[in-house]
Amino acid sequence: MQRIYMDANATTPLLPEVLEAMRPWLLESFGNASSVHHYGQQARAAVEAARGHIARLLNCREGEVVFTSGGTESDNLAVFGLVKPGDHVITSQLEHHAVLHATERLQSRGIETTFLSTTPDGRIDPEQVRAALRPNTALISIMMANNETGVIQPVEEIGRIATEADVWFHTDAVQAAGKIPIDVQAIGCDLLSISGHKFHAPQGTGVLFLRRGTQIEPLFFGGTHERQRRAGTENVAGIVGLGKAAEIAAAGLTNGTMNKVAALRDRLEKGILERVQHVGVNGAGARVPNTTNLYFEQLEGEALVIALDLKGIAVSGGSACASGALDPSHVLRGMGLSPERARASLRFSLTKLNTEADIEAALEIIPSAVSRLRELAPVNAGTLG
Repeated sequence: MQRIYMDANATTPLLPEVLEAMRPWLLESFGNASSVHHYGQQARAAVEAARGHIARLLNCREGEVVFTSGGTESDNLAVFGLVKPGDHVITSQLEHHAVLHATERLQSRGIETTFLSTTPDGRIDPEQVRAALRPNTALISIMMANNETGVIQPVEEIGRIATEADVWFHTDAVQAAGKIPIDVQAIGCDLLSISGHKFHAPQGTGVLFLRRGTQIEPLFFGGTHERQRRAGTENVAGIVGLGKAAEIAAAGLTNGTMNKVAALRDRLEKGILERVQHVGVNGAGARVPNTTNLYFEQLEGEALVIALDLKGIAVSGGSACASGALDPSHVLRGMGLSPERARASLRFSLTKLNTEADIEAALEIIPSAVSRLRELAPVNAGTLG
């Protein structure tokens, strides 16, 4: 059976070029990057070379790149590292749980938090951010691209508002990295999170961009690694892989790779809308090029995920971090979808390794799978128009 992977927003496969870059650091070159001898200096040079690739991807200084274990750690470091008792935080209902749960934890400690609502198309109105500012507002955290819908937020406008108010601005760019250009100078953010496994680097690698002059309290205590911002021996092989993936991703933003991915996504979306009745797009505005989120009336999304998997197609009902949750997606509910429609929604997210043949095969399988489920286990038939 042919297997078709369409769940890139959960994770992406390691590229062969990335594995080859990592191989020496997994086998022969084992030095600790903090050691002063030959082996350590080799490792240090490899870490700093990777830091340079990340800096070029984000358009920042190399010294502003802090290596972490992934997007969750980067988000947590940004939130917990800046906020103190008496502060006020602004975020949104659409954030990844790495931000939402962190800010909810701050609330439990008595720190005031404003959770902004969204427009029906899944965007945050920058004027909402401005209206939510208070004299004690310390941090604004709004994601750059949503992990479930792919909708891109107006982070440059929010960045200008934060700068005018002299408030720290963090953006979770985990789902943007490698898909759309990221320029921290244009955004005006003070902190920005990315995760390697979302753009073909190894799992367990990530970065927090930390603008020069932003004083942050570390989460980990120990050595002086990462300029005393993140204690712990560096994962040299992982960092090398992350750097190589960033180098490849930067090239893909200029050589037409992501335009090809967008064309495949559009073909898939259009084909489903043409061939399946009672289907619609959640968040059809400006999106990252690989993602579409569709609702399929009169069925349960999780049932369709399973049905498609049995036919060889891997998709998702939403965030991988919320897999198995009984509640409907907080993102889709925040956009105003009913619980039934939110549960009837699926996320299709492509990688640059997907092909036209993948799309054509999926368009043969998906309509029949939907039709079969609607016959066997119809849900809320009265919602169909």
